[in-house]
Amino acid sequence: MRNKIEGVLTAIVTPFTEDGGLHLPGLKRQIQRQLAAGNGIFCGGTNGEFFVLNEEEKVAVTRTCVEEVAGRAPVVAHIGEISTRATIRLGKQVETLGVDAVSVITPWFVPLSQSELITHYTAIADALTVPVFLYNIPARTGNTIEPQTARVLAAHPNIVGIKDSAGSYESLSGFLKAAQGIDGFEVLNGPDSLIHRGFVEGCSACISGLANVAPEAINAIWTRFQAGDIEGSRQAQESVTDLRTNLYKIAFSPAAVKKALQVMGEEVGESRYAVAFDVQQPEQIRQIVTKSLQ
Repeated sequence: MRNKIEGVLTAIVTPFTEDGGLHLPGLKRQIQRQLAAGNGIFCGGTNGEFFVLNEEEKVAVTRTCVEEVAGRAPVVAHIGEISTRATIRLGKQVETLGVDAVSVITPWFVPLSQSELITHYTAIADALTVPVFLYNIPARTGNTIEPQTARVLAAHPNIVGIKDSAGSYESLSGFLKAAQGIDGFEVLNGPDSLIHRGFVEGCSACISGLANVAPEAINAIWTRFQAGDIEGSRQAQESVTDLRTNLYKIAFSPAAVKKALQVMGEEVGESRYAVAFDVQQPEQIRQIVTKSLQ
């Protein structure tokens, strides 16, 4: 029996050195921050900048996370690539490292039908021994997993849930309804704005990018909910609302999250993709973080 993925998993950033290489000691530091707050790890996702990591780097990041966590919390690794073949190749390397599960984003750039998505995910789940989560983030990929498609795929014994990062309650609730009556199929919430509501309505876990910046505050949403303090959980959600709203007005994640960590004194380096902050924005981010976390 596999362990249920529940609680808060931080969509951990991938730290880089000044010359743009992997900074694995910095990654270990970020993992320890999250473990101290009671959070698990989701590595190699959007906040981990998977789209600018090569295959060797993705394996190195995952290995570092598994070794540093050392069984103290769940570790889920994202392995999605643009092709089925490449996803399986990466997945076969990652599943040997000891992760609790993998997550697979839909292919991007080329639009796919729902039947094509079913074929893609079925082939991946057939090829791997590690449990597989579907990963829905249509704004970034252009492909949407429909709730009925998730329900069809849930019949596969190695597909154990879906991470929904569509960004709306309507999308999340659609997957929660689709999962009703399916034993062992978990819905993981992606948007930081819906963590509390997701737990109330049946999500087993959240995957939080904002937890990089505010690990304890995000964890409080879960721990209070788990303790039966629903109002306290809602208040914990409200406590991070301004941080989320104001931070993402300046830049999107992951760049905004990384810059926030930098102004907090964390050595995570710059994002690799083409993003640039003007001279005022780092100070604006510093003020937002200071106000929110005081």
